[in-house]
Amino acid sequence: MSANNQEVQAEAKQARTLEGRVTSNKMNKTVTVLVERQVQHWLLGKIIRRSTKLHAQDDLGANEGDLVRIAECRPLSKTKHHRVVEIITRASV
Repeated sequence: MSANNQEVQAEAKQARTLEGRVTSNKMNKTVTVLVERQVQHWLLGKIIRRSTKLHAQDDLGANEGDLVRIAECRPLSKTKHHRVVEIITRASV
C-alpha cells in the first residue's frame, strides 16, 4: 500500500513543463519566455492563438530567439515562478 502511495506522490510532484521562445535575456539569470497556445473561440469555434509571457530562472545561458523548455517551481521573486530546464534549439545567428 505504501509503494502505491509513493507513486501517486511522485506523479503529483512532477512540475508542469511548457515550451516557448526567449524574447529577452537582459536581466541577470532571468529570461522572458513567450509561450503560445491554440484555443478554440467560445462562439465561432475558430482556432485562435493566445500567448503568455513568463519570467524564468536561467542557469543554462539562454539567448534571445532560443526555444526552451521551462518548468514550474516555487516562487523565486515577485514575477518569477519558472526555471529553464533545457534549451531545445539555439537561435540562428
